[in-house]
Amino acid sequence: MLYIEAFNSADPSDMQLTSPRQPNLFSRACCSALTLGLIAIAMDSSGQTRAVDLGIPFAGVRGVENAITDVPGVEVGHTTLIAGEGALERGKGPIRTGVTVIHPRGKYSTQGVFSGWFTLNASGEMTGTTWLTERGLIDGPIAITNTHSVGVVRDSLVAWMVDQGWSADWHAPVVAETYDGALNDINGQHVKTEHVQEALLKAATGPVLEGAVGGGTGMVCNGFKGGIGTASRILNIESQSFTVGVLVQCNYNWDGTDLRLGSQAVADKLPVGEHCHVDTTIERTLPWYPYCDAKNVSLNDRTRDGSIIVVMATDAPLLPHQLTRLAKRPSLALGRLGAISTPGSGDIFVAFSTANADAVDENNFGTATVFPNYALGAIFRAGIDATEEAIVNAMVAANKSIGIDGLRVKALPHAEVRALFLPAGNENQ
Repeated sequence: MLYIEAFNSADPSDMQLTSPRQPNLFSRACCSALTLGLIAIAMDSSGQTRAVDLGIPFAGVRGVENAITDVPGVEVGHTTLIAGEGALERGKGPIRTGVTVIHPRGKYSTQGVFSGWFTLNASGEMTGTTWLTERGLIDGPIAITNTHSVGVVRDSLVAWMVDQGWSADWHAPVVAETYDGALNDINGQHVKTEHVQEALLKAATGPVLEGAVGGGTGMVCNGFKGGIGTASRILNIESQSFTVGVLVQCNYNWDGTDLRLGSQAVADKLPVGEHCHVDTTIERTLPWYPYCDAKNVSLNDRTRDGSIIVVMATDAPLLPHQLTRLAKRPSLALGRLGAISTPGSGDIFVAFSTANADAVDENNFGTATVFPNYALGAIFRAGIDATEEAIVNAMVAANKSIGIDGLRVKALPHAEVRALFLPAGNENQ
């Protein structure tokens, strides 16, 4: 049986939508799930261990949830697909994948947001960015999934926007990806329309579940299991308070080369990159890593080294050119953690602002509040700080995973990290 988890941060008993704009795709998604014999489980993120709990220091003032949803109106939802074990069989599994969606103004809004984007290294995909560049707007939800499911996710967002009554005659939504083919039957293309619709419908404000969930289910990051992470920062400018929130799908630096945490070089202090196959009776489809108990086997070089997608949200009234500048700043957070953006990594970032709602009208004149350019430094710093913490939160939350052909990717060892950052005798802080 395929195991589906539809995660959100609201009351898990709230299974019905009351909006008059409820799309007819809801019934199709639910019926499809029932027909396939699937299980839908709603969960929240209470009780998660996060990077700050391990004593890792970060700069800046966090929001209430320390999540992208601290930006008012932003909603996040995940659908996680986990099924099978053992040898890879295309179309059957093992399955370790999913989809994560972000509604910039909430699921019932049909108003776009000013936006900008940036590519640090372009070995990856983010759809809709040509149109984003041209007009400085994002319409509809943003989604993140695996590399070979971008098409179905993009088409599902189009269907959602049509059902919700978005005004344009055609739509070019933003869908980004990272490669989960080390753990997941990526060529089986297991993400379906009903999985996207479930994430769209169950998206909510409040705490955001992190780690091996949604689009991040099969991802590897900085030598350990990776996935979805989030964080936020609060800043004050001229007596006004603003929030910058970040959500990442972290899948870069699989070997953990030069990893740094809390300004410490830790690659030689933690067991980074110890990925291996647990069953010697299963032939390795991708001989990138050895068997756990038989190290002297031939290995092939990988053609790429994961990727990272960063989504930044703010309620500060930034215009598209300012958001493009903000979207460049995650590059500096990656550098803090020791990354160099390798040639095969798709490091792509997008930023949007929920401010100036009444000004986002392409048919009529409007008036927008303009954020002062020389105050952008505080926004940039908040974005860098939040991105750094979001990446580490993804690593801290992700559990060990065993995927295709028995490949095991270990979780970040919490006790060893605590020992690096908390003084002796204070490990329980």
